[in-house]
Amino acid sequence: MSGKRTKTKKKKSGTKIMIVALVLFILGAGGVLAYQIIKNKDNQETAVEQEPITAVLEEKEVQIFKGDDRPIAVMIDNHSDAWPQAGLQKAYMVYEIVVEGGETRLMALFKGVDVEKIGPVRSARHYFLDYAMENDAIYTHFGESPQADSDIRKYSINEIDGIAEDGTTFKRVKDKASPHNAVTSIDKLIESAKNKKFKMTSNKESVLNYVTDEVNLEEGQGAISVTIPHSDLQTVKYVYDEENKVYQRYARGKKQTDWDSKETITTKNIIVTFCDNYTLQDKENKGRQGIKNIGTFDGYYITNGKAIKIKCIKKERDEQTVYQDLEGNEIKVNDGNTFVNICPTDAKVVLEEPAAVEMPVV
Repeated sequence: MSGKRTKTKKKKSGTKIMIVALVLFILGAGGVLAYQIIKNKDNQETAVEQEPITAVLEEKEVQIFKGDDRPIAVMIDNHSDAWPQAGLQKAYMVYEIVVEGGETRLMALFKGVDVEKIGPVRSARHYFLDYAMENDAIYTHFGESPQADSDIRKYSINEIDGIAEDGTTFKRVKDKASPHNAVTSIDKLIESAKNKKFKMTSNKESVLNYVTDEVNLEEGQGAISVTIPHSDLQTVKYVYDEENKVYQRYARGKKQTDWDSKETITTKNIIVTFCDNYTLQDKENKGRQGIKNIGTFDGYYITNGKAIKIKCIKKERDEQTVYQDLEGNEIKVNDGNTFVNICPTDAKVVLEEPAAVEMPVV
């Protein structure tokens, strides 16, 4: 009897051990499974939380100046017989400076965009080279003044000159009279630049400090219209379109439109720089101009219906202009296209405030 009891006790003891081991195994497996479920859930939640952040970062990327495509600068005719012009709306920056006879000429800068028609393309003036260099741009023109020709050689400017091209980069169109009818395209300019072995990429940062958060110049003065007299002949006016938050461009009282689309030319930002021009004493005696643009000059930054006074600082011809507020901080510029109007120091620039709202008499 005692032998049977011993066997029975041993059997029961072994069974208990097996049950305990099985319970521990089940608990352990359950714990591992629970850990994996919680871990996967956390990873999924983290992924869900990160997706909107990535999307926000993509939305915040500056659009007007991105990528490493090298900018292309094109001299645009601004004589009234050249109106309307083509391609200005797709430029990220447009410089306007006086030339002989009180006319102005435009230099449009393009980066990473496809533009089928640009023009009318006109001849180079030496001081426009300063702004081509500070943007690291390939400089496009159709002929040049003697000083521009000399400076292009002096500074080893990568240039595309319509007069020296093979006849395929530029063409003369029939709906305007010469010399106001030479046009080109980005594709043609890129093809020419590659044939000349120019570098086609650039890591140079933008001249302007673009930001993606809207700049509203809360402390600025009202500027629902801006009138800029470059000369007795050429006065430019920008009128604020509050709905679209851009300025519509007028010249000599005429709204500026695109050559083919007929759409109004607009700009998000306007920069005014006051620096004097003077008449060159050269053998041709054509009244060609120079400008005194090296140093520190007064100006305005204008956007979203407001304007602030700024300082425009250019230390050397090939150095980038720095635009600062009156406290010495580099200004933040809205993500959008910019017209830079360089006008005489004594130009009577007019900034129009919004009309005051009259309160009803009670």
